[in-house]
Amino acid sequence: MDNRPIGFFDSGLGGLTCIPNLFRQLPEERIIYFGDTARTPYGSKAVSTIRHYAAQIADFLAAQNVKMMVIACNTITATCLDELRARYPSIPIIGIISPAAKTIARTCDETNRIGVIATKATIASDDYPRKILEKNPALHVFSKATPAFVPLIEEGIIDNQIMDLTIHYYLDDFLAENQIDTLVLGCTHYPIIRSNIKRLYPALKIINPSYEIMRPINDSLREHDMYAAVNDRENIFYASDLSENFVNMIQKVLEVEESDLILKFKNLDL
Repeated sequence: MDNRPIGFFDSGLGGLTCIPNLFRQLPEERIIYFGDTARTPYGSKAVSTIRHYAAQIADFLAAQNVKMMVIACNTITATCLDELRARYPSIPIIGIISPAAKTIARTCDETNRIGVIATKATIASDDYPRKILEKNPALHVFSKATPAFVPLIEEGIIDNQIMDLTIHYYLDDFLAENQIDTLVLGCTHYPIIRSNIKRLYPALKIINPSYEIMRPINDSLREHDMYAAVNDRENIFYASDLSENFVNMIQKVLEVEESDLILKFKNLDL
């Protein structure tokens, strides 16, 4: 048994979409979440910059004595996973892409045409197509960078015409030209606009990698005998910019009141 918290981190608020399943499946576990809201988005930054930022966050979480780190960010997973595991070999570090790739490879077949949408950095890494095709070479996988989604979501521009027009701009031709029937939300921010996408393209099957990350979390907790017992510690949410939208999104995604949250500011540039 291990009552230490699990560390989750993301370039911003997108990683929050990974947490509801943890709370439902493992209610005794506690988390420390860090969202780098002051420096988001990461997806259009140089890989060297992303690695520098990710190392700062990992150092901070390690100093909080977390028992595990969950990279709740596709961009950081695609560009930094190996480096972070080498930096902290004694701490299990879970990335989000491999679990999703396994599910896609298992549940899709050669009749499916799979589209992956993500940030520029994730698409440039080719991590999703490579890992999906390693497990099922018969699949057809197409990729599209959709960089405007993250800043719009971070600003709370979600349930309105601006977001719908942006979705049409990125997806209309991409889906039609490649005859895509299955869409992978390759950024943890994107489940926040899943309902928008489903409303505009109702026949589309949508895969949300934020759901799939629970499998390796469970596996690692079991392997290292790190499940928490009854835990009275609080969940803590850190941000490099405690914006109103960050607080609002925690309330929306986790369905909690602000008075029930422990919110803290942490500037990693100091």
